[in-house]
Amino acid sequence: MKSTLKKIALITGASRGLGKDMAIKLAQRGNDIIITYNTKEADAQEVVAAIQKSGHKAAALQLNTADVTSFHDFSTTLQKTLKEKFESERFDFLVNNAGFGTSIPSFEATTVNQFDELLNVHFKGVFFLTQKLLPLVNNGGSIVNLSTGLTRFTFAGSGAYACMKSAIETLTLYLAKELGSRYIRANVVAPGAIATDFNDGIFRQNVQIREYIQSITALGRTGHADDIGGVVAFLCSEDSKWVTAQRIEASGGMYL
Repeated sequence: MKSTLKKIALITGASRGLGKDMAIKLAQRGNDIIITYNTKEADAQEVVAAIQKSGHKAAALQLNTADVTSFHDFSTTLQKTLKEKFESERFDFLVNNAGFGTSIPSFEATTVNQFDELLNVHFKGVFFLTQKLLPLVNNGGSIVNLSTGLTRFTFAGSGAYACMKSAIETLTLYLAKELGSRYIRANVVAPGAIATDFNDGIFRQNVQIREYIQSITALGRTGHADDIGGVVAFLCSEDSKWVTAQRIEASGGMYL
C-alpha cells in the first residue's frame, strides 16, 4: 500500500534546462518525480537530490529517446523503479520534453542526417515512447507534449524542427480524442525563445539575436526556463481537469 496519495510525474530530458524546471515545479505542487537523462547523469542526480531535499520522492533513469528499440527495456526498468522506490505500479503524468536544437542555415542546407536526427527525437521517439508507456499511465492522468512557437511563426533554418513539432501537435489531438475514454488529457506547451543550453545557448550568447527577440516580443524579453515549468505543472494538475487537446503557447507574445 502506498504511504502517500502523491501522484507521480515522468519527465523526459529533465537533467537541465526546461525539463529541470518542470520537475522542480511539479514537485512543488506535491508530486513525486521520475526524470530521464541521456548522457548528463551527474546533472540528473543533482535534480533528484534537490527534489528529495524538498521532501518528495525522485529517481533518474537513463533513456535515449531517439532509440525506439530501447523502449521495452526502459519500460521494464521503469516498472521496477515504480514498485521499489514509489510503491506503485503506475504513474500519472507523462511529459515528453526531451529534445535538442540544431543550427541549420536554411531549408536548402538541411541534410538527410539532420532531418532523421530531428525526426527520431522530436516525433518518432515521442510517438512510440508514449505508446509503450500508456499501459503504465493511470486513468485520469495527463500527457504534456512540448512543441514550439515556430509552428505558428517562422524563423529561417528552423523548418525541419518546426515540421516535427507540427506533427507532435497533430498527434496530441489524436491522443486527446482516443484516450478521452480513460479520462487522460493530452495538451501541448509551445515555448518561444528561451535562454537555455538549447540551440547552444544562442539567445544568451548573441546580443544581437537577443535584442531582436526582445523587439518582436510583446513582453519585451527572452524567456527563461521558469517561464515554462509552471505551465506544464498546471496541465498536470486538477486546475486543468477540463483542458485537453489544447496548444498553449508560452512565448511572451512573439510576433503578435
